[in-house]
Amino acid sequence: MDTVRTFLVVVDDTPESRVAMRFAALRAAHVNARVTLLHTMPVTEFMQWGGVQELIEAEAKANAEALLAGVADELFALSGQRPGMIVRQGEPTAAVLETVAADPSIRALVLGAASKGAPGPLVAFFSGERAGTLPCLVMIVPGSLDDARLAELA
Repeated sequence: MDTVRTFLVVVDDTPESRVAMRFAALRAAHVNARVTLLHTMPVTEFMQWGGVQELIEAEAKANAEALLAGVADELFALSGQRPGMIVRQGEPTAAVLETVAADPSIRALVLGAASKGAPGPLVAFFSGERAGTLPCLVMIVPGSLDDARLAELA
């Protein structure tokens, strides 16, 4: 039985995450796969007034969903397919590990690398000591790639 192949893209508000999403959309179209977008939200610190904390968390979730909806629209424009969308609260590496462990259809974790400077924490973590333990590929897409080059590589 064939399982749908999925590319998991971690999305935030950085330009490199958009480049990773575009690569994943193009690559998925070539191999008849789907894309799932993952955004992580930090855990809010405990506040004495729970109502205020709930409002802060609800606003953060609404912002996360709006970010994913915008990226999903961009992905749809590129590929004609609607991606899956996941919002998780917590530490980003743990959220990615939980998502990959929970979904056996994930064939690749697609991360964007900043075009300048040191790699971000997800790229450093998943290309370091954990790289050999994941049940899927890790694709690191350079944030400096333009659309023409992305199309060639996909």
